[in-house]
Amino acid sequence: MKPISILLAHNAYRQAGGEDQVFESEAQLLRQRGHRVIEYRRSNTELDRIPKSIAAIETIWSCRSVRELTNLIQTTSPDVVHFHNTFLRISPAAYIACAKHGIPVVQTLHNYRLTCPAANHFRNGEPCDDCLGSRFPWPAVIHRCYHKSLAQSGVVATMIAFHRGMVTWHRKVQRYIALSSFMRDWMIRGGYPAERLVVKPNFLPVDPGSGIRSEGYALYIGRLSPEKGIKTLLRAWEDRELPPLKIIGDGPMEDIVRSKVEVQSKPDVEVLGRLAHDEVLATMKKARFLVFPSEWFEGFPMVLLEAAACALPVLATRIGSIPEIVEHERTGLLFTPGNALELRKLAKWSTQNTARLTEMGAFARKKYLQNYSAEIVYPQLLDIYQQAMNTFERSRKNNER
Repeated sequence: MKPISILLAHNAYRQAGGEDQVFESEAQLLRQRGHRVIEYRRSNTELDRIPKSIAAIETIWSCRSVRELTNLIQTTSPDVVHFHNTFLRISPAAYIACAKHGIPVVQTLHNYRLTCPAANHFRNGEPCDDCLGSRFPWPAVIHRCYHKSLAQSGVVATMIAFHRGMVTWHRKVQRYIALSSFMRDWMIRGGYPAERLVVKPNFLPVDPGSGIRSEGYALYIGRLSPEKGIKTLLRAWEDRELPPLKIIGDGPMEDIVRSKVEVQSKPDVEVLGRLAHDEVLATMKKARFLVFPSEWFEGFPMVLLEAAACALPVLATRIGSIPEIVEHERTGLLFTPGNALELRKLAKWSTQNTARLTEMGAFARKKYLQNYSAEIVYPQLLDIYQQAMNTFERSRKNNER
């Protein structure tokens, strides 16, 4: 495929995360391969400067995004527009602006926002599918699933329902990128067209290389929040026979985590907070294993990809897409979400079976090289762009008849 022009669009959240990392990596990948990349960015930090009533309206339909994207399309003439996130400031109105000016659209699904206002299908400590496939996601409003707010949950639910009614999701997006087969199947259950959903995993732009496993500690990396299984992690590590645990990350539960560690007088559990990316990788390379106790339907966590590249085996939950990434007894070990006792047993086994754990790490790195390197994922991304352009062109010709 000859070099093409791609307009990459992304709405950043207040706190940087994996979506931002993927956006930057794909922009870099495409530029390195000779493609022309134009970027359109907005951020939810803009919410600090506008009235809540205006923010609510623009979550559903942002005139500014339509205007700015229209100008970009007219001045740069991209072949395709690839959105990573449109929530909250870009809004789905952007898809309609692209369609109006004859540009095909690709949307990466980093989470489950199109089927769940909270984006995670997680409520009261367990997975929830109450809103899946509904025309208007009333349960999310009733349970105040978005930011525990009735008003804000209502706005997000209205955004989803409005664009379902406008058939925006079905007709204005030519290809959705699901990060796993689980996510693709879930979105089909939610009513999205199977023929427009393709699977493409995340990747790493630079191979960090294998680790040396020199210090023997267990490691958690991620947001400190309920859906990430933090309580399960801390319960498991109440057993003093487990290896030392380092916790990297911040979030709403950080004070609770630090307090629990201090109260229990656990010098073997160290809360490091948020670290720079190079420090995270350096810490990964020395660890014995990574613990990933998440209890919600993750998209494609970058930390699991980095662990595989570093040949770091993972103890992870058996839920959603995770078993596609972490293969039980091959690249890591799987346990039941929320089961601290099961996690504790796996952690003990891991300390007693170092050689077997090393084999798992080697298999994990092999899987990374075969499936998740830039060289493997790049042609998949280009093929998706071509599919989107072909679908758009066929639709245009059919409408002309």
